[in-house]
Amino acid sequence: MRGGHSVSEKAYKTFAEFYPFYLSQHENTACRRLHFIGSTLILLVLAYVVITSQYLLLLTLPLLGYGFAWIGHFFFEKNRPATFTYPVYSFLGDWVMFKDILTGKIRF
Repeated sequence: MRGGHSVSEKAYKTFAEFYPFYLSQHENTACRRLHFIGSTLILLVLAYVVITSQYLLLLTLPLLGYGFAWIGHFFFEKNRPATFTYPVYSFLGDWVMFKDILTGKIRF
């Protein structure tokens, strides 16, 4: 685990309390970029499914989302994804971080 940052067993009561921890698990630029790429691909596939009605492609969404993110964590961030301990807050964190990268609040 890099810099002592590992998934803690703290019981976060709110997402606002959790999000700083979530960001601490995404300090590596490559990890953040892989998350962003995975999230972008999810949105593109969703749009394609809506346009073409090829619903079978929805099965690729977990692979796209988690695949890119987990590569970022295991190979670049060198930590354990928070998804394993905080699945709902981590899912929300992915999209808030995506928005924060888009708006320039977090460096891409």
